[in-house]
Amino acid sequence: MLTAGYAGDRVAGTVVAVRDGDLVAVIDPGMVASRSRILDPLHRLGLSPDEVTDVVFSHHHPDHTVNAALFPARVHDFQATYQDDEWIEREFAGGVERLSDSVRLLLTPGHTPQDISTLVDTADGLVVCTHLWWTQDGPAEDPFAPDRETLRASRQAVLDLQPALIIPGHGPAFAPDRRTPL
Repeated sequence: MLTAGYAGDRVAGTVVAVRDGDLVAVIDPGMVASRSRILDPLHRLGLSPDEVTDVVFSHHHPDHTVNAALFPARVHDFQATYQDDEWIEREFAGGVERLSDSVRLLLTPGHTPQDISTLVDTADGLVVCTHLWWTQDGPAEDPFAPDRETLRASRQAVLDLQPALIIPGHGPAFAPDRRTPL
């Protein structure tokens, strides 16, 4: 995780970096108190913005997208991959599309109708970067979710994958358990 987000009087999205072979992805490079909250941790990983190959948006709210231009990379959302002047329609097979051997995108509508979650297979188990939860505690009733049942179904689908960690949209990573809100 490059930076853990928060929501309250001020808002910042959680920003994550993932490296898998030739893939260097930044997930949700959105609003933060300072761009150094993204760039400094990236530098500590030995990476420059030019080495980032892919940017993934969980959804299109500014708090998850506003700093995308820091990276001259392919951009992924629920609909397509965008690179330079190409718009490549996404073809989710069974709701999943693979970016690399260990990184997949999963359609998970809920917070918005267009949400995707990033699934990362690690030696310690599956890590899911998602905005189905703002933080470990939910909220159980997402105030932006247009359809509560769709949110619940996507949350259940993610929990059925038995992730070791969930990295939510506005908080630190957590290990899901029986108290994780549906």
